[in-house]
Amino acid sequence: MRLPRSVETADVAGKRVLVRADLNVPLEDGRVADDTRIRAAVPTLQLLLERGAADVAVCSHLGRPKTEEDRVRFAMTPVAARLRELVPDERVHVLENTRFNSGETKNDEGYARELAEGCDLYVNDAFGSAHRAHSSTEAVAHLLPAYAGLLLLDELAHLGRLLGDIERPFVLVAGGVKVDDKLGVLEHLGGRADAVLVGGKMAEQLRDENPLSFPVELPVDVVAAASFAADAESRVVPYDAVPAGWLGLDIGPETSERFGAIVRGGKTVFWNGPMGVFEWPRFAAGTKAVAEAVSEVDGYTVVGGGDSVRAVGEAGLADKVSWISTGGGASLELLEGRELPGVAAIPAEVLV
Repeated sequence: MRLPRSVETADVAGKRVLVRADLNVPLEDGRVADDTRIRAAVPTLQLLLERGAADVAVCSHLGRPKTEEDRVRFAMTPVAARLRELVPDERVHVLENTRFNSGETKNDEGYARELAEGCDLYVNDAFGSAHRAHSSTEAVAHLLPAYAGLLLLDELAHLGRLLGDIERPFVLVAGGVKVDDKLGVLEHLGGRADAVLVGGKMAEQLRDENPLSFPVELPVDVVAAASFAADAESRVVPYDAVPAGWLGLDIGPETSERFGAIVRGGKTVFWNGPMGVFEWPRFAAGTKAVAEAVSEVDGYTVVGGGDSVRAVGEAGLADKVSWISTGGGASLELLEGRELPGVAAIPAEVLV
């Protein structure tokens, strides 16, 4: 894998640094509901400060603002406040939401020049946005000396392990709603895996028509519900005996046990996507079972995707996973074998 040059090699003393971080965090009532991504940005910022950077301007997108009301809803104020608590240094300041500028998602060079103005170098530490060719992730990297941040490099190193020589058995677990979103990584990684387990709505899609070139393990039983509601009537049934009009909202106990045993037997495990509607406690058992199994693997484990990461965190098992990726789409595209624009724009590391 091509590695971009590291911020650790940059001369930042007395310089003004533009940092693209991934501060796209959930907000509730105007406050940061989960600061995982903000905390992940801290090591690179601390490195820059310790090495004498004169000023550190941090930019990021937040949400998908489209209306004038969204300019209030997705303002960076609460995010900046939380970052200030974690990095209480006056040299660090957060710029306004990059997506408030219409040129951001168009990779507009004019907006990139606005971001670069007055800066001496650029550091991209936003792995979660590295798969998008936007002004703050790609265009600006051609205007300033560009480097990769510590988080970005860690993500490339840990995810890259799944693309190289791996210890077997290699188990791939996928879930969620749409198989199309993960078809690329399923095909690219699944062909190398010893077992591919699929739950969630994806399992129904693959049961109807499997476009993959290898077999997958699908649920044998499900937790069916009379309607899509947290308090709906529910029962465990075989996958092919879901009552007419009912919905499968979780894998059943037999499948949970089977999936768990296969995962625990793995030496390399990658999990992306929940087994059901885990946000509702009555339909969370399958996802929790997979999370617990992943945490008990005696080997290398990677969890990616917001829902899977959240499930591991809520179960209190995050410290028992080898690597938790901050990137959803970026991790999938990397594992598909695709080049990420935000990485490609940074000069390669020179090996001596």
